[in-house]
Amino acid sequence: MASDEPTVRIGDVSQSTFAIGSHARAESHHGAPAPRDEAAEELLSAVRELRADLSRVRPGEETARLDEALAETEEEITRTGTAGAGRLQRLREVLTDTETVLTLFASAGAVAGLLGM
Repeated sequence: MASDEPTVRIGDVSQSTFAIGSHARAESHHGAPAPRDEAAEELLSAVRELRADLSRVRPGEETARLDEALAETEEEITRTGTAGAGRLQRLREVLTDTETVLTLFASAGAVAGLLGM
């Protein structure tokens, strides 16, 4: 049975905004960074600097674990504008555990200082 109605197919709609209907309204906020205070901005900058420094050393279990914690912290600050207490505590613990690797970098001292270590 043939229909005169058009066929509509919607593929991947991630990162998309659309509205359907005569009174529909679409509003998009994709890519808008979360507002950050000065302390979060400083921590984000220090985290990024330490990650860059880590890329210059031979990879190992300690550096991989630290890079993962730094990446998670960077993502959380970028997404929400801040890093939660649990995230900061985990980062403190990983920094303490990887202290022997970190003595090579001034950037590690900056991150540790911003975490109150």
